[in-house]
Amino acid sequence: MIAAVAALVAASSVSAQVYVPGQSAPAAPAAPAATVAAIGPGSDFTTATVALGSWTYRAVPGGSEARFIDSGGTARLIMTCTKATRRVSISHTSGTASTGLFVWTSSATRTLAARFEANAMRVTAELFAQDALLDEIAFSRGRIAVLMAGGLPLVVPAGPEAARTVEDCRI
Repeated sequence: MIAAVAALVAASSVSAQVYVPGQSAPAAPAAPAATVAAIGPGSDFTTATVALGSWTYRAVPGGSEARFIDSGGTARLIMTCTKATRRVSISHTSGTASTGLFVWTSSATRTLAARFEANAMRVTAELFAQDALLDEIAFSRGRIAVLMAGGLPLVVPAGPEAARTVEDCRI
């Protein structure tokens, strides 16, 4: 039995490259390229690794704000309530312009029209406070993902701070 397992392992093994001193080192295998085009509607971030960091909540003049701040101290995702207009903005920190922001939750996905704010280095989409996607964000199980064309997904843990900001715009 052991001999059969050893033969099976040997038969399925990939041939190894050998480095001989004085010769050039063998080329490292190419890493699989992540295709952003493949990420979008139908993508599932249920088991994706979440970014390190935490949510904060604060009142701001005219509304409130929930921020996901990464371990380096950068606000990577910002949700802002503007009470006067009853709108909630979702902003993703980015140095690259984009006209769309894809949002994933455990129960819904949507691509939102967005604008690039060069002075703030972020891409922002706005929703009316009653938009169902905001409920999906507030009640997402475990995580929320946002991304834009040409970028990698930002996967953050779901937190009550985002829900509180949405509720501030509804009352």
